[in-house]
Amino acid sequence: MTAQTVTKPSAAPAPSAGAQTPKRRRLVWSSMAKRVIRALLVIFLVTIASLSLLDLAPGSAADAMLGEDATPETVAALNAELGLDDPLWQRYGDWLGGAVQGDLGTSPISRVPVSEAIVDRLPVTLEIAVLALLMALVLSVILAVAAASLPGSLLDRGIAGITSVLLAVPAFVAGPILIYFLAVQSGYFPVSGWTQLGDGLGENLRGAFLPAFAVALTEIAVFTRLLQSDLVGTLREDYVAAARAKGMTRAYVMFRHALRPSSFSLITVAGISLGRLIGGTVVVETLFGLPGLGQLVSTAIFGRDIITVQGIVVFVAVVYVGANTLVDISYGLLDPRVRKAERG
Repeated sequence: MTAQTVTKPSAAPAPSAGAQTPKRRRLVWSSMAKRVIRALLVIFLVTIASLSLLDLAPGSAADAMLGEDATPETVAALNAELGLDDPLWQRYGDWLGGAVQGDLGTSPISRVPVSEAIVDRLPVTLEIAVLALLMALVLSVILAVAAASLPGSLLDRGIAGITSVLLAVPAFVAGPILIYFLAVQSGYFPVSGWTQLGDGLGENLRGAFLPAFAVALTEIAVFTRLLQSDLVGTLREDYVAAARAKGMTRAYVMFRHALRPSSFSLITVAGISLGRLIGGTVVVETLFGLPGLGQLVSTAIFGRDIITVQGIVVFVAVVYVGANTLVDISYGLLDPRVRKAERG
């Protein structure tokens, strides 16, 4: 018999990395586009809701802003100036046309453009929010690493108790306590007031420390618990056990192998918190007498300046949603596990 040669079918060539690149790029761009569309939808809903503030005022917005002593002629003139006689869709179109160019309207009370007032007050609020975020990140990393290094120890239980207390103390309670002990009693920090950055970095930080710390307290507790939980899970991974078996020190394993992969959730929450901190300084700025957005919106509320309140609400919402979207996108770029999940 003649031996027959059996020819095996050749295996299909594996797709090259270059062939997969366009598909991966399409998936990345598609994911980014979905996030941006969701962000724009949220901003649209917020702007519609904020513009409806004018319709929610008792009587009319003009009556609310001018007060009970206003004459019918004055009310009619302000209604015409604000376009309150027009339907909501027309007012929204006119407002949106100005908003995309940076025009959020002009206060009928102070006659100052809302965008200009926000730009003047924003540096103070932004400095307080950024300083509070930095304080929260630094202190939470220290506390979380200490607690995760000795789980179940007295130190771990003490840090858990501290974070529980911080979560239970809001900024409007922490602010007066900090003022009394660190400003009135000790004199280390000013009770109120603000020093511009151009007048000296030291004096500026002295005035910003207490309000920023009051805002940061809750974030410290949240960040510490989040990072500690992720660290404890990471320290149980096999590659961490292998690193310890090789004789690496506990500190080296913690900071070289455990901290970075455990920080992705913290980065996400921290980015989202920045927008929340900008909007959460209202009470603190009022307590410490700071000329920021919080004091501006507080003054506008008591002065029945609905146009200014509306502009600040929209601005803070856009900052919050924008920060959330950027962090959401960057999270997928930082963490390979998210990219694999998106590719299915």
